[in-house]
Amino acid sequence: MYQVILLFTLASVASAAKLGFTYDEFFNFGGLKQPDFETLFTNAANLKGTEGWTSARLFTTTEPLTLGEPISAIPAAIKTNTSLLLGIWASAYDYGITSELTALKAAMDKYGHDFARLVDGISIGHEDLYHNSTQGSLDGSRGAGPDELVWYIKRVKAALSGTVLQDVPLGHVDRWQAWDNVSNQVVVDELDWIGLNFYPYLEKTQSNGIWSSRLLFQEALAKTRMAANGKEVWITETGHPVSGERSGDSIASLQNAERYWKEVGCPLFGKVNVWWYTLEDVDRLPYDDPSEPSFGIVGSLLSNEPLFNVSCDAEESDAYIEGLPQADTPSRMPTIMPI
Repeated sequence: MYQVILLFTLASVASAAKLGFTYDEFFNFGGLKQPDFETLFTNAANLKGTEGWTSARLFTTTEPLTLGEPISAIPAAIKTNTSLLLGIWASAYDYGITSELTALKAAMDKYGHDFARLVDGISIGHEDLYHNSTQGSLDGSRGAGPDELVWYIKRVKAALSGTVLQDVPLGHVDRWQAWDNVSNQVVVDELDWIGLNFYPYLEKTQSNGIWSSRLLFQEALAKTRMAANGKEVWITETGHPVSGERSGDSIASLQNAERYWKEVGCPLFGKVNVWWYTLEDVDRLPYDDPSEPSFGIVGSLLSNEPLFNVSCDAEESDAYIEGLPQADTPSRMPTIMPI
């Protein structure tokens, strides 16, 4: 059933789907500046072996270490003609959402239609519902309940009314477990689209070896689609680490990162909106702890040279999948469990 739903999802979305990367705004404990973003966006657009990676997803619209200044990714996007999935941080109480809306208004006032024409959508919050759950709160992150999140969404709608961004589609990004929870339906009702963040690598309580990753992803997407009630589902984060420690049955390696790209990514690219994680993984800097997973497809040194083959030729991808060792596949496929 999950495969049928997935195929229906892919067939029902317009062909002009967005392709991009999710970017972290911090680097060496300081915010990325406009030249840094310009370099990132230029390398993504010119990534060897593929094309079309001209969108960027941001976690926040506020410049790091400021109160209400627009993030410098915005002028970088205008200069490089990179579209944006903007983020509004929603688990920082009233002052956090106020800072985000101040930055958004300042960006509209300063850049006007040059900015507005590049905005693919706005995500109000990032995994807030998941981190509000018992399981999601174990890492110490603060979340937000559905009523609180709806309040944030309504504040954003009110702030955008009558502006150049009034027609931009609004969504929220979360994990499949949050969308599968019926108590969060009030959030879905307020949105134009919902975003799915999913990493089989992190599903370590399941059989999550690379042989299971495609099925795990399909199940998570199908559950999210059912919760969306016909609204678009955007893939806002997914990927597989090229290096780092083992997570359950999942091994971080170039070979497995390539396999995940071919098996999960390629069938999606160009059919649904996808923001992959990530181009350059700067999370491990400056200490470069080898036990921490690195998801950068070009590694931790920025270039337009991928560490593995990122081509998505249909025949080549099919041959890649068919040529995988069958001994690598377990007899029992996984079942992902809700919160």
